[in-house]
Amino acid sequence: MRRALEALVGAPPPRWPRPPGALEEPRFLERCTRCDACFGACPHRAIGRLRDGTPALNPNAAACHLCADLPCIAACDEGALLPTPADGIFLGLAEVLPDRCFVGAGPECGACVPACPVGAVAGGAVAVPTIDPDACVGCGLCREACPVWDKAISIHW
Repeated sequence: MRRALEALVGAPPPRWPRPPGALEEPRFLERCTRCDACFGACPHRAIGRLRDGTPALNPNAAACHLCADLPCIAACDEGALLPTPADGIFLGLAEVLPDRCFVGAGPECGACVPACPVGAVAGGAVAVPTIDPDACVGCGLCREACPVWDKAISIHW
């Protein structure tokens, strides 16, 4: 999926995922005025700031909840974030760490399966969950739902 995105965009993605609906990186940087409107509009505080003041996400720290109305996009008056359907958002890819997963250690769990808004997580109750890389958007909600202290899911971008 990442290579496909790079081919479409023509440039590698930014070091950190941008908020949903972000233009390709060079155009995003031209349009983003660092006004913090998207940051303030996020009801889940998933959007942070990089050193240069631009908005970014870290789904390993705070999940993007893929809000139905995507208030972060609506708040962007400069057009750096454009309306995007949930299935068009790609923030990264979840990876299950079987050695940390409760199911891998014996007890039943599966908390990550219903937490996935796009149905990319399967199994989980009696088998270590699997991630469908073609469906996963990397939002981090599966990670957020994981009850393991050091989390059995990691998001890579």
